[in-house]
Amino acid sequence: MSVFTDETRERAREIIARYPADRSRSALLPLLHLVQAEEGYVSPAGVTFCAEVLGLNKAQVGAVATFYTMYKRKPTGDFLVSVCTNTMCNVLGGQEVYDTLAEHLGVGHDETTADGTITLEHAECLAACDYGPVMTVNYDFFDGVDASTAVGVVDELRSGGRPMPTRGARLCTLKEMAVQLAGFADERDGAVADGGPGEPTLRGLRLAQQHGVSVPGFDPNTPIRSKAEADKAAAEAKAKAEAAKPAPVEASAAPVKGGDGASAPTGVAEPAKPAEATGPAKPAEASGSTTRDVKAPDDKSPQVRTAETRQPDAGTAVPDAPGTKVPTDTTAPASRDAQAAEAAGVAANPPAGDGKPAGDEAGAQERNLTEAKAGTDADGAGAADANETGAQK
Repeated sequence: MSVFTDETRERAREIIARYPADRSRSALLPLLHLVQAEEGYVSPAGVTFCAEVLGLNKAQVGAVATFYTMYKRKPTGDFLVSVCTNTMCNVLGGQEVYDTLAEHLGVGHDETTADGTITLEHAECLAACDYGPVMTVNYDFFDGVDASTAVGVVDELRSGGRPMPTRGARLCTLKEMAVQLAGFADERDGAVADGGPGEPTLRGLRLAQQHGVSVPGFDPNTPIRSKAEADKAAAEAKAKAEAAKPAPVEASAAPVKGGDGASAPTGVAEPAKPAEATGPAKPAEASGSTTRDVKAPDDKSPQVRTAETRQPDAGTAVPDAPGTKVPTDTTAPASRDAQAAEAAGVAANPPAGDGKPAGDEAGAQERNLTEAKAGTDADGAGAADANETGAQK
């Protein structure tokens, strides 16, 4: 089992301190990036470490680590190469790029080369359709790639080079990228100064400038406050809000006059006046609990409604919640004549067998076919007349 360094433990405490004391579980995502930054993947030891520092069990941490694809559950190469094979990039050749890399590197999806340099994966979407087909190396973009340029990028990586992404900062290893994803700055000198925006992005900016499109009240020269300045402004706003609250009304110390003008004993409140009758009296609210009374639903659950539809017997219906009304059959019983007529109708229309629908008798079919054939052989009788005769029969 790996033992995490003191630096990792110090960074873990710093991450947890970013969140309120009763919301420390929110630190789980950056903590998983942090342990991945040390080991290159989220190992069982990393799951245990996150569970211990957050007071969770390993099942809770493992459920999160297995949900997000950015957390790798087995050792990963220094460079994670992701090729978009979703609809737009696929139409533009993304699948061909992925297939070429898989054959060139000798690995498949989520597999690492023998030298431990590159892990290849196909991605469902990299959110850069206007630059497609795209691939990323440790989440930095290479736009408009084809099979040959993609092979050139991975060959340069395997030889120790660092090709420059189309957009974004200078390439770093997956472990170094995980540190940044955990919320810590890139410490390499001038790393974030490299790269630049893509042409489609600049095109949108130029159109906005050309047509005067901007956020209402936007001032590009507005300075960004530091954390200390922001905390000070928040404290001042909170103090101002507290000062604006009305002072609590204290009970009057003046004696209450009685009905004869004499002073009532101190502390005895004046009897309440009867409320004016403005409508029907409201039922008294339930007392003894701070929970708001909730009216039980009148609607049944879909399961109960389906059961009652299949077997509409009010005597067997069971309410599924307090307050649910069980339907009762208020239909008057049928008379003897109606019962006799219904029995006669049932006897005259026997139910269908298992192999054919009701009314589909072999004798009637044979008779129709014979008459249709005879009508076709007779002079003046066509196929249309035969069909009409069969339909009438």
